[in-house]
Amino acid sequence: MTDFSINEMQDMQKRLQDKYKDKWEKPSPEEGKHHLLWMVGEIGEVIDIVKKYGGTKASEDSELRKNLVEEMADVLMYYNDVMMCYGISAGELRQAYTEKFERNMTRW
Repeated sequence: MTDFSINEMQDMQKRLQDKYKDKWEKPSPEEGKHHLLWMVGEIGEVIDIVKKYGGTKASEDSELRKNLVEEMADVLMYYNDVMMCYGISAGELRQAYTEKFERNMTRW
């Protein structure tokens, strides 16, 4: 199995944006708030699956797991849209994530 990088996801989101540029709003900081809200909605769908069926069943039942993974993919699609709206690069995210990781490693 190979890794699935943020860059690959962002490239795919850019292709979607290009394909639907006449139907969808152009990514912008103002549009970002809408994508954040849609992402939270998708997170709610993930939570609903786990809440309704429990974490163990959601992880082990093949059909339920398929639905869970699909909803997680929706979350990541909106996450990448948000990054596009605010012009956040994979490199910037890596730097911020690494810095936060380092702080958390020495926190307690």
